[in-house]
Amino acid sequence: MVHLGLGAFHRAHQAVYTEQAIGLAGGDWGIVGVAPRNAALVATLTDQDNLFSVSTLSAADQRTRVVGSLAGVRLAAADPQAVVALLADPAIRVVTLTVTEKAYQLDPAAGTLRPDADLVADLTTERPPATVPGLLARAAADAGPIALVSCDNLPANGRRLRGLVTQSLAYAGTPHNVVDWVEAQVGFPGTMVDRIVPASTAQTLSAAQRALGVEDLAAVAAEPYTQWVIEDDFPGGRPAWDRAGAVLCADAGPWERLKLRALNGVHSATAYLGALAGCDTIAEALALPHLDTVLRRLIAEDVAASFVPPDGVDVVDYGEQVLARFGNPAIRHRTFQVAMDGSQKLPQRILHTVADLRAAGRPARWAALAALAAAPRTPAGAVDAMLGLDEVVPPEVAADAQVRTDVIGWLTDLHQHGVRATLAGAR
Repeated sequence: MVHLGLGAFHRAHQAVYTEQAIGLAGGDWGIVGVAPRNAALVATLTDQDNLFSVSTLSAADQRTRVVGSLAGVRLAAADPQAVVALLADPAIRVVTLTVTEKAYQLDPAAGTLRPDADLVADLTTERPPATVPGLLARAAADAGPIALVSCDNLPANGRRLRGLVTQSLAYAGTPHNVVDWVEAQVGFPGTMVDRIVPASTAQTLSAAQRALGVEDLAAVAAEPYTQWVIEDDFPGGRPAWDRAGAVLCADAGPWERLKLRALNGVHSATAYLGALAGCDTIAEALALPHLDTVLRRLIAEDVAASFVPPDGVDVVDYGEQVLARFGNPAIRHRTFQVAMDGSQKLPQRILHTVADLRAAGRPARWAALAALAAAPRTPAGAVDAMLGLDEVVPPEVAADAQVRTDVIGWLTDLHQHGVRATLAGAR
């Protein structure tokens, strides 16, 4: 396997599942982790024989384990052609990705390619590729049967990744026989991934050292909960992730919408309101008076009404589990970290909920509060500016007078009274 995006989430999620799958079912799978730019991390993992630790944190205790599923690490920025060769190697049967939403260079609403200058150069010149789509497009012509597996929080992430690759090949003028080969031999399974993994800090490293008795400069920490739902479309085979607890299915869509709306959307709402109130972490934000009430109403009145969940799942019960996870005091997930790149995150986390509710003739009052991401001179002017971001806001939401009224009302209250008083007066 190759993994693109060697960050903390991958090390605490897919790498753990893969190691557990090998331990339970055997096989000679291993992951070559590719960091786009983080040379320090690559050097650290190389020095540590590709080993790192994951600490599972709860209010009661910490459990630390060493993970050994990485077979090697590479730095894409140092030698992109070597990464292309690695991706094209027929021995590679699975490529997973955690590169964040913006690395796909897709319009968040339409899913169409929006190439920047680097990607245009990747697709139209012979220079070494500098982007994730460029790496995949260069390797497509030579790879064996393979699955490209997006593990990022994109709606229909498997279909989006397929569209990204096929649009990139078309943009590059790739011969039709290569495009046909990709269509026939490359799988693009959709997924839903879930585990709260905050950025590692000096405290993370010192806690791992106390637990292990040795220094680990690549240590990560995570909550106890973990989930991976995967569409079973792997032309070249896969590790036995199901033996490690992953859910293999035909359609990950309902699970994806559940997580994006009832977890990620609530996460963003907590992060923005918490940051505005001066809270450093999600757990601190959740302790704000009345915020848990507002979030429960967001889940029950807006999110649960906006989509059909997976069979056997109650959205309100799932939301209660989410809020309990957010309140874990051992996970210091910073509000500003969650709030970063809001223009890439908010469409699928919040605005699709608003659009679906309004299409059904229902109000979206609480989701309108969650959608606020700007601090303006006047509420009306700011809302109009935000709704005018057609790359972010679906047109039907931007044109909805009731949505505009709700957002202006929330923003006016926040400016005049602050977060705490606004939450206290929420009805």
